[in-house]
Amino acid sequence: MRTDLWPAFINVIKRDVVPALGCTEPVSVALAAAIAMEQFPSQDRTITHIEVKVSPNLMKNGMGVMVPGTGMAGLAIAAAIGALAGNSQAQLEVLKDITDSDVEQAKSLLNANKVSVGVADVSNILYAQVSIYSQDHCATVTIADSHTQVLAIELDGITTFRAQPQTKQAEDHHNPFIDACAQDVFDFATQSPLEDIAFIEQAFELNDALSHEGLNSKYGLEIGATFQRNVDRGLLSGGLLTDVLRRTAAASDARMGGAMKPAMSNSGSGNQGIAATMPVVVVADFINADREHLIRALMLSHLMAIYIKSHQNKLSALCGATTASMGAVSGITWLLGGNFEQISAAICSMIGDITGIICDGAKASCAMKVSSAAGSAVKSALMALDGIRVTGCEGIVADDVDSTIRNLSALANGAMTHTDVQILDIMVNK
Repeated sequence: MRTDLWPAFINVIKRDVVPALGCTEPVSVALAAAIAMEQFPSQDRTITHIEVKVSPNLMKNGMGVMVPGTGMAGLAIAAAIGALAGNSQAQLEVLKDITDSDVEQAKSLLNANKVSVGVADVSNILYAQVSIYSQDHCATVTIADSHTQVLAIELDGITTFRAQPQTKQAEDHHNPFIDACAQDVFDFATQSPLEDIAFIEQAFELNDALSHEGLNSKYGLEIGATFQRNVDRGLLSGGLLTDVLRRTAAASDARMGGAMKPAMSNSGSGNQGIAATMPVVVVADFINADREHLIRALMLSHLMAIYIKSHQNKLSALCGATTASMGAVSGITWLLGGNFEQISAAICSMIGDITGIICDGAKASCAMKVSSAAGSAVKSALMALDGIRVTGCEGIVADDVDSTIRNLSALANGAMTHTDVQILDIMVNK
């Protein structure tokens, strides 16, 4: 058992599983705008123009998603409200303090054509640069490679901050999965001291509250509420699968619909955090699991999701909710009495089932993909418990789970990069 990896696992979970208010791509633009606004002297804070430049992937994920508290979608409103009322210290919850008055001022900037958004010619998968102009000054903030990583701050053309570039050795030091495998993730989640991992319980608290919000209000496409209405009508029966679909989709409905409640994210995505959390929560509730089993199942789910995602680009044409749900199937299978071999089988079956679901940007319909992936997780877990799996003779699935995960990632990082270009081209030319 590789207990030497456990401190690094805890560090990566605390880094990659954090609260986020709203879709993290427009939020990164809002954060850059908030930081840029802080560079201006107090006597000169009247905005004459805001210029936003983002990578193609960030543009794709920011075009159609609602920005919390604004009632509007897109990067322009994110930049405007971030500049006017963002709290940069709150990081991915940068918009938590905005008011109706702030929103009206932000909309006035848009109506006056004072905010422009364009695609930057950069190689970074995740990149957002916001320049804010006043009568006498210009402040520019660049965020890249992660949603909160500030690379540079400029005021009137003078660089006041520049992050030190990380060496390959330093990057590897922060990635415990260089020398780890799925078995190590399982051992950590199921054997580490409970007090060391109990913090993951906050994922249940935040995403469960978001799920109830989605069921009780009208957000997005109302996928979760649609399931509930049809259970009430008698067209659908209740039970474990329906509950997983209903509760998981509802959380995504609320998040993508602009609810002013944070999600617990995973790997920089609220939907991935929801996908890794809610199916596990529902199964734990269904079988009346105790607190320790819930905590360990959530840790197994979230860390396995990060392990799988660590082999892929941060943003790609492959829907991240599907890989996060592969973490959820680990937690579900373990809660239902499964061992590591059965967990591995369930992950392989999911990769044989839903690989290739595309990411065509963040928007309300993401809740449909989240629920589809959650359904696949339940199906694959039940198959594995009965000794059934997609075998290594079928498609991109290999005999062992780690090789299968790498095959999935090769597809995401290889051929699907061309798919990504085509998706964005379709989206911007509709």
